[in-house]
Amino acid sequence: NRMSKSWGYHLILDCKGGREIRSKEDLWAFVIQLVEEIDMVSYGQPMIEHFATHDEDKAGWSLVQLIETSSITGHFVDKNGDFYLDVFSCKEFDIDKTIDFVNKYLEPKSIKDTYLLRQS
Repeated sequence: NRMSKSWGYHLILDCKGGREIRSKEDLWAFVIQLVEEIDMVSYGQPMIEHFATHDEDKAGWSLVQLIETSSITGHFVDKNGDFYLDVFSCKEFDIDKTIDFVNKYLEPKSIKDTYLLRQS
């Protein structure tokens, strides 16, 4: 059974044009709900900072939320609404539920998803 030999599960979402992220509070609310939606447990508070202000094509909010089984990370580009979100966990999670939540909450025009089974 391939799943039983996996060390972790890694969902990578490359999203084009989403709902505008206006503040740290916008992302805070998103990640708190995402953690709950995919049945994870937050470890501490999310770290959210505005980065890459030297390059208007890349400037935006970056997010790191540790979860008891690994982390959720992302970068949300101010200029065009594109965002890049990773969910990595040694506990299995529902990929479709994750993508559905991202679609409903952030309304990207498109999502390219990549799913990796991390193995030791």
